[in-house]
Amino acid sequence: MKEIKTQQDYLKLIEELQEHDRHYYAEFKPVISDYEYDQLTKSLEAFEKEHPDLISSESPSQRVGEALTEGFKKGEHGMPMLSLANTYSEEEVKDFVDRMYRLTEKKDLLFCTELKMDGTAVSLRYEKGTFVRALTRGNGRVGDDVTSNIRTIRTIPMKLHGKDYPDVLEVRGEVFMHKQTFQSLNEKRQEEGHELWANPRNAAAGSLKLLDPKEVARRKLDIVFYAVAEGTEPVPSQFETHLYLKKLGLPVSKESHFSRCKSLEEIKAFADKIEKEREKLSFEIDGIVIKVDDLKYHPKLGVTGKSPRYAVAYKFAPEQAITKINEITVQVGRTGVLTPVAELEPVHLAGSTIARATLHNQDEIKRKDIRIGDTVVIEKGGDVIPKVVKVDFDRRPNNARQWHMPDRCPICSTEVIHREGEVAVRCPNPKCGGQKVRRIIFFCSRAAMDIEHLGEKIVKLLVDKGFISRPSDIYLLSEEMLSELEGFKEKSIYNLLTSIEESKTRPLSRFIMGLGIPYVGAETADLLANYAQNINTLMTVKKEELIEIEGIGEKVAESIVEFVNDPNHQEEINLLLSHGVNPQKPSTKRITGHIFTGKIFVLTGTLENFTRQEATHLIKERGGKVTGSVSKKTDFVLAGEDPGSKYDKAKKLDISILSEKEFEKLL
Repeated sequence: MKEIKTQQDYLKLIEELQEHDRHYYAEFKPVISDYEYDQLTKSLEAFEKEHPDLISSESPSQRVGEALTEGFKKGEHGMPMLSLANTYSEEEVKDFVDRMYRLTEKKDLLFCTELKMDGTAVSLRYEKGTFVRALTRGNGRVGDDVTSNIRTIRTIPMKLHGKDYPDVLEVRGEVFMHKQTFQSLNEKRQEEGHELWANPRNAAAGSLKLLDPKEVARRKLDIVFYAVAEGTEPVPSQFETHLYLKKLGLPVSKESHFSRCKSLEEIKAFADKIEKEREKLSFEIDGIVIKVDDLKYHPKLGVTGKSPRYAVAYKFAPEQAITKINEITVQVGRTGVLTPVAELEPVHLAGSTIARATLHNQDEIKRKDIRIGDTVVIEKGGDVIPKVVKVDFDRRPNNARQWHMPDRCPICSTEVIHREGEVAVRCPNPKCGGQKVRRIIFFCSRAAMDIEHLGEKIVKLLVDKGFISRPSDIYLLSEEMLSELEGFKEKSIYNLLTSIEESKTRPLSRFIMGLGIPYVGAETADLLANYAQNINTLMTVKKEELIEIEGIGEKVAESIVEFVNDPNHQEEINLLLSHGVNPQKPSTKRITGHIFTGKIFVLTGTLENFTRQEATHLIKERGGKVTGSVSKKTDFVLAGEDPGSKYDKAKKLDISILSEKEFEKLL
């Protein structure tokens, strides 16, 4: 904790916290960790406790904190939307439990423990069972109306299930982004030259404040609900509230992720269990929430400042490690973006040894004042990507060196460019070796041509040997060439050549994806394939035609036209076709009399062998229909890993649940 001795120190700390609030709530780009922010807040609160006469109305302790956003209508919460007090130690949790025993005058008090989702809080209102409005927390009394954006979250029912609900029901929940989605979107942002999100929470918060609901839908946000804010409470406890909300069709945490505890020991046991599971979860949490279970005590216990007395957040400290930056190197991506990478003294973190961490871009290095030779704190962003959190300036050596982005590409020596409005610095040379390797790896990836047995390691070996320098060279590989690779035996050679041959007839959308057109992802590749029907039509497409396609904007259209008109790209496409690659146009055939004909499907969880679009296409091809929510009319639920509430509802309604293997057999 920071020591605050004078009123001047106190006022300076208020200014410091206000600056951090601006970065966090308005820009969605925090510059310090939650833990550091909370420690500053504790210093502030300690001073205010000792000097109540000096408390400033500007103090963050006097307000909830989230800024309202221009461009959104405002709405008033039926009940104030407060924020929880934070604790970081078992001792503080014990203090909370003892305080609840004392205030309620009960020694057999029950507590409900649940996940503290690391997302952004919202409040949804239902009238006569129909969804009518959604508000952000805002300042606790008034929030931004994000109804249109919330409608894009597929797991939210527009109509509550059953009839056991009041005329007006306002529920509180947390919007979040899954780690895998966050990682994929950040990779795309990096390739496109945009600034990266700090973590899934800020990505979710920023997405919810977009003015275009279509763009919000592409962010694949999710939500869980945990409380009733307004409306007759039909159950007597917080534990039963989760079950009640689930009964209404609202997504809630898995039953193993909330518990009823009789003692401090049981609370600790729940916290320990969740902390061990934390890394395996598909979403981020930053601790658990502990609430008095009996709801009748909540209004009696009241609030203190901006937090309810009946609940507290027990936050897990982020798993971090301290290491040294030995060097900063530059990685060249498939679209030419130069990314600085910290080469670290190897250190163990969250179950793996970390030797490299992305530094994102030159602005990030400048903002954090990172230098070669610095001792730094690292953690896994989204528990996935290693990142440098901060520099330990007290341990900075005298010979620490500042780093600057090179003027020329480190691979091909071409002068780099920095486009106006972009954070990224790029190598404009399409024949650059760095781009070459990344482009080939992407072309072979599962999202594109799906050439099995041709991963990153093998691609680099083939490039180093001089056997391939661009994707079209893959189709000239021979048994003789592959036999020169270390460790490649007869079976390995056969498997790889077979995979290469099979890839020649991938769908047109996969071929388009593999070309690596800037700003073209899987959805846009599907749109292009359905529009063009063949590669020759795509190579002559005009910008005016493209922007007429729903889902393709002007920027993407310009990128596509620029790409297909480039002589280098035209040459590569023609070579691919001449080497036997024959992209299959989108199927218009319909298989009649199939078991799927006339059946309604719902897809849930992560599929291993299909993308959602592929599975949907296969179902529709056989006369089936795919919808977003499970109901009595649903015939089949196709369930992948971590299926969630749709799976639970299907079981309850006794709907046929198919595994991927069963689905493939029925195909």
